[in-house]
Amino acid sequence: MLRRRHLLALPALLPTAALAQPAWPQKPVRLIVPYAAGGGTDILARAMAEALRPSLPHPIIVENRAGAAGVIGSEIVARADPDGHTLTAVVSTHVMNRHVLAQIPYDPIRDFTPVSMLTRNTMVLAASHTLPFTDIQGLRAFAVANPARLSTGSTEALSQFIGQELARRLRLEIPDVQYRSGGQLMTDVVAGHLPLGWTSTASATPHLATGRTRIIAVSTATRTPFFPDVPTVQEQGIPDFDLAGWVALLAPAGLPDAISARIRAAVDGAFADQAFRARLTALGIEPDLRAPAETLAAMQREDRIWAAASAAGHIARQ
Repeated sequence: MLRRRHLLALPALLPTAALAQPAWPQKPVRLIVPYAAGGGTDILARAMAEALRPSLPHPIIVENRAGAAGVIGSEIVARADPDGHTLTAVVSTHVMNRHVLAQIPYDPIRDFTPVSMLTRNTMVLAASHTLPFTDIQGLRAFAVANPARLSTGSTEALSQFIGQELARRLRLEIPDVQYRSGGQLMTDVVAGHLPLGWTSTASATPHLATGRTRIIAVSTATRTPFFPDVPTVQEQGIPDFDLAGWVALLAPAGLPDAISARIRAAVDGAFADQAFRARLTALGIEPDLRAPAETLAAMQREDRIWAAASAAGHIARQ
C-alpha cells in the first residue's frame, strides 16, 4: 500500500519538479563576438539576436570583443559562468589558433560547450578575367607553362592555408598575397592586379556581374547553393579536399544539458523562419545547423587538420 500510495502521488509532484527547473534566459544574454564589428560573424550574430528577440523573455545583446585573432573575446566566455547567459559565435580559426599562435589562455575545445553549428563558410577560388583557364586542370597547365605568373590572394589563416594546400596538391609553387579584407582582394582580382584569390561567397558575389572575374572551384566536399554550377576541388580531380570555414555557437564548459537544449530549440526556431533564412541568403550566408555532438566532431576534425599541417611545416606559429 505504501508503494502504491507513493506512485499515486508521483504525478502530482511532476509539475512542481518541472517548475523547479531553471528557466532560460533569466536575464539578458551576452553574445560575445570576438571579432570586429561589421564582419561576417558580427552580421550573422546581430541578425540572429534580432530573430530570437520575439521568442525570448530577455534580449540577446551582441558584444564585439575583438583582438588577438579572437582570443580576447573567447577568453571572456571560457571564464564565464556556464549558465547560458554568456555565449560566443566563433569561426573555425577558433580551433586553429592553438596551432598558429604562440599560446592561448584556454583550450579551444575542452573549455567550451558546443551548442550548435550555425553556418558554413564555403571558400571560392576567384580568377581574373585575364587568365585563359576556367578550371583546376587548366590552372595547373597554365602554371607549368608559365612559371611565376600566378599568385593567390588570401585574407586570413584559413584562406591562406587553402590556397597553399591546393598548390601543394598540384605540385606547384604559387605565392600567397595577404589582404586585409575580401573586398580588397576581389577589387584587385577584378582589376587584373591579382590572378587568383580564395575568399568567401559573400565577398565574391557582388563582383560577378562585372564579367571580369569567374569562380573556378569551391573548397568544400559539396557544392555551394550560391554557385551551384561551380564544381568542387574534389570534383576536379583532387581527392579528399574539404576545407571550409564555419560559425559555431559555443558556451562555457559545463553548460547544463537542459539549458543547452533550450538555447538550441530557440536557435532552431529562428533558422526555421523563412524570412530570416531569406535574409541570410541575401547576405551570402549559408545556414548549416548541426547538433552539439556534430559541432564537437567538426571542431575535433579541425584540430586534427591543423595539428597535421603544423607537424608537416605547412603552417607556422606566430
